[in-house]
Amino acid sequence: MGIDIKFPIGLMFGILGLLLTCFGIFTNSDVALYSRSLGININLWSGLGMLFFGLLMLVLAFRTQKSKKS
Repeated sequence: MGIDIKFPIGLMFGILGLLLTCFGIFTNSDVALYSRSLGININLWSGLGMLFFGLLMLVLAFRTQKSKKS
């Protein structure tokens, strides 16, 4: 079967993680925004986690695709 769900999932999480990470970096100095999360920049940390997961899925998708060609 030629359908591999890892590629679109990795792409979706990678793009959303990149957007959240950038938003977290640009709003890092806004104390009022992060007062409800005890001063933790939740946008930055969740964005980094999503970016890592998305990149992992993309790497696994490309490795699976390469092994099928050989």
